Amino acid sequence: MKTISINIKESVFEETEKLSSELKKSTENYINEAIEYYNIHQNRKLLAQKLKDESYLVKKESMNVLKDFEEIDYEN
Repeated sequence: MKTISINIKESVFEETEKLSSELKKSTENYINEAIEYYNIHQNRKLLAQKLKDESYLVKKESMNVLKDFEEIDYEN
């Protein structure tokens, strides 16, 4: 485990204390789980953006390939 020191808004800390108590978890464990969840969320957002960017880069070529397929005469 890594020890860090952070500043948290009083209202956020109070809510964190309340929720961790209701869930019968230590504040430390609650915050660790929250950060893990947030990291997963952010990684998904980054991946979605990367997919969008990559899709845009190949869009023109994909449309050209589609056009080529549309022009093929399948009956002969």
